[in-house]
Amino acid sequence: MTLVRRLAALCLGALFALGQPPFDLWWLAVASLVGIFVLVQRDLRARSAAWSGWLFGTGYFTLSLHWILEPFQVDAAATGWMAPFALVGLAGGLALIWALAFWAGRRVGGGGFGIALCWALAELARAYVLTGFPWGLLGYLWAPTPVAQWQAVIGPHGLGLVTGLVAALVALGLTRRSWITLAGGIAMLAGMWGAGLVITPPPQDLTGRPVARLIQPNAPQHQKWDPAHIPTFFNRQVDFTAQQPRPDLVVWPETAVPNLLDTAGPAFEVIAQAAAGTPVVLGIQREEQGRYYNSLVTLDNTGAVADLYDKHHLVPFGEYMPLAGFFARFNILGLAARAEAGYSAGPGPAMIDLGPFGQALPLICYEAVFPQDVNGAPSRPDVLLQITNDAWFGTYAGPQQHLSQARLRAIEQGLPMIRVANTGISAVIDPAGRIVDALPLGRAGFIDVPLPAPSPPTLYARTGDLLALLAWAVAFATLLLWKRRRPIDPPAPQA
Repeated sequence: MTLVRRLAALCLGALFALGQPPFDLWWLAVASLVGIFVLVQRDLRARSAAWSGWLFGTGYFTLSLHWILEPFQVDAAATGWMAPFALVGLAGGLALIWALAFWAGRRVGGGGFGIALCWALAELARAYVLTGFPWGLLGYLWAPTPVAQWQAVIGPHGLGLVTGLVAALVALGLTRRSWITLAGGIAMLAGMWGAGLVITPPPQDLTGRPVARLIQPNAPQHQKWDPAHIPTFFNRQVDFTAQQPRPDLVVWPETAVPNLLDTAGPAFEVIAQAAAGTPVVLGIQREEQGRYYNSLVTLDNTGAVADLYDKHHLVPFGEYMPLAGFFARFNILGLAARAEAGYSAGPGPAMIDLGPFGQALPLICYEAVFPQDVNGAPSRPDVLLQITNDAWFGTYAGPQQHLSQARLRAIEQGLPMIRVANTGISAVIDPAGRIVDALPLGRAGFIDVPLPAPSPPTLYARTGDLLALLAWAVAFATLLLWKRRRPIDPPAPQA
């Protein structure tokens, strides 16, 4: 029976992954989350609970992060052999965090509620420790639903905490056949949904709003730096930029210009001529004193650089190599590295002036995954501006999950977002996370989209993750008090 339970935990984790894009089966994810809490009730020892947590996490991360195989296939002859090790290592490693949470939750006691509390704390740690990797957080299963609006109030970690506690309550009602407890859990889920509808900002009238042109060249990663294809992709972007009528801003994606910044003058002149006075934002690489940076620049009407931002939150093993000298001995280099240690990090979040659009917070690719980075802007921006090259992640799950998390950043901050991706999905997103207009995956083209106005600062924008930590502390104290009055844990096994 133990083997059956272990296989069930693994399968429940895979079902939980179906709550992520491109599937968005949130109802199945909720059911699987309740299922793991029901299952873990039979794990009477902390070690057994840890195994359930690890297998559940392994099933979840293996399926939801299967797109991690894609970057290694760009140059399959050199890096293809790393792909299975990357997926197994990443999925199994992240699952260890969940295993620790399940182990600690069983030690704390309180049945599923103790596990839910430790799980939420582990997810918070996953967002910060070792540069963080908050991809596919627990509460993200609600992204296609009105419940996602709660991220504007309690943030992603607060929503993950509430989600886990409610799922544990439903599981408790099922295992004890307490219909009152079960009805209470279902009522809480319904309340989260209804309140989400109430707090969702209404759609805006976009008449008279400034218009941004989103340029999507659709350059596959294996052709992007091929000298035979570079002119095609560059000229495609120039042609899209020159189209009439003129917008108020033109945005190209990450690393859209093939030159380094200090040699890009002639290319900038061509871009400025095509833009005919319209400012252009684009991604480019630059070198300074032997260090390389993944950068974003704003060009004025003469093609001169008016603003510069260097990406500061880099992708480990992708944009830079931890212990680069050690790994170089085995010919293991970062996938996007231009030098032995890859890119260097910029100084941190910064603001750029976009004229009629106001102050923008630039985010390059991976930076839009981190709620705390967006919340750490030097001042409140008027718009979030993400440029990315999702060609690394294929044309299926990875780009769609990345877009979903961009939508959640807009909800959390109550800010519109301009998102431009090399191969898609490029979109303008309103402060409620709705997509105003978008270019689909794998299509070259451009769209002109009016930008919604920002909403007032959200509670999460004011408090960050402090509110989630406070809620966790209150819930933990409540659990300890409740345990003194009434046992929640299953009975100990008989000798």
